[in-house]
Amino acid sequence: METIKVAVVGFGTIGSGVAHLLLSQQQRIARHAGCRLQLQYVVDPDLTRPRNVQLPEGLLTADLSKVADDPEIKVVAQLIGGIEPDRSILLRLLESGKDVVTANKALLAQHGPELFERARQLGRSIAFEASVGGGIPIIAAIGQSLTANQIVSLSGILNGTSNFIVTMMEESGVEYDQAVKEAQRLGYAEANPAMDVDGTDAAQKLAILAQLAFGASVPWQSIPRVGIDSLTSADLRYAGELGYRIKLLASANLTQDGLELHVSPTLVRSGYPLAEVRGAFNALTVVGDAVGPVFFHGLGAGQMPTASAVVADMIDTVVGRTQITFRRLEMWPTRPSPVSLCDHAGRQARYYLRFRVDDRPGVMAQICGILGNHQISIASVIQHEPTEEEQGSSVPLVIMTHTASEGAAQMAIEEINYLDCVQPPSVRMPVLDESSDVVE
Repeated sequence: METIKVAVVGFGTIGSGVAHLLLSQQQRIARHAGCRLQLQYVVDPDLTRPRNVQLPEGLLTADLSKVADDPEIKVVAQLIGGIEPDRSILLRLLESGKDVVTANKALLAQHGPELFERARQLGRSIAFEASVGGGIPIIAAIGQSLTANQIVSLSGILNGTSNFIVTMMEESGVEYDQAVKEAQRLGYAEANPAMDVDGTDAAQKLAILAQLAFGASVPWQSIPRVGIDSLTSADLRYAGELGYRIKLLASANLTQDGLELHVSPTLVRSGYPLAEVRGAFNALTVVGDAVGPVFFHGLGAGQMPTASAVVADMIDTVVGRTQITFRRLEMWPTRPSPVSLCDHAGRQARYYLRFRVDDRPGVMAQICGILGNHQISIASVIQHEPTEEEQGSSVPLVIMTHTASEGAAQMAIEEINYLDCVQPPSVRMPVLDESSDVVE
């Protein structure tokens, strides 16, 4: 049986998992690849830090040239993370004749056009299944299995850290700060969790999916995003009273006006598959014009789920499937995008609104008057009797609206926040209903 030499650059959590699979599952991998994958080098600047995998003598090196200058190494898993030096290393590997597998969604979202164009010029390929959804094979599903369809929409939980935090807040009744500390203690959140909780990570992944599903070249920074860092346990309780759960969703909807993208905490009706995704799991509903809704669910992060996707990409690359798919996908092509982005302000949705208002007559009339002026009608209201502590002070007011535009909802909230009977900031979140697979 033929032997193909491969390498891993980056020996952190994911790199350790990839090395473990390549060393411990050689027979299984050979059966799927039709050849042996021999791990030749693992490159990392830190040669002393303990890892949870023992490498054979001579495999670990700090010298990238040993990989780049070895013509027998055909495939490299590039797993460092960040923008630089990852971008420069990936380009060097391509230019030295290697096909590359990466899990770096931030790099692809930022420099995808440059990297993919260079790979095409050199006749090389970049595989990136692990960049979105961890162990969920969503890239292969959209890029291969669903290609008979025009993707109409996709909505998903693409950040396991945020989903763990929201789940803990809902199930334990703790506030955001305490849930973050627990996520950090368990290793689900970084010391600085900003990119996870402010929607950046989900927006970067959504930009990749938008390119794959719709051919839309979208700078991830341009995607409207709201994180969970201002979410409160009170909103989770009120959503539950209304029959919903709150999830940080990344959504793309193809409309007559173009493609609408956003990341936002969203109310999802209880019982709907996305609403039942708990803990550090990811999930995605993809709607195709022929297949209808398809649901994907699994661990979206972690050492072995992500390593599973990386090694699968390495196998596909060795077999030759990646090279064929890479040419056909035309990710980030030089030609103009076939779909344009529509104005986010025109997006139609129902909304959950929460205000902190004075407990006195006439408040509801003022708020309803402003909503009416912006053509926003009310579907339901929650206003509990004030507790003894709240008597004579402010109380929460929760309103569910009928369908309205994003622009109208935003202007109405800004105007309401100026009322002397309202204590800003008010809360606004869109609603994803069970009766539809796109935000109404």
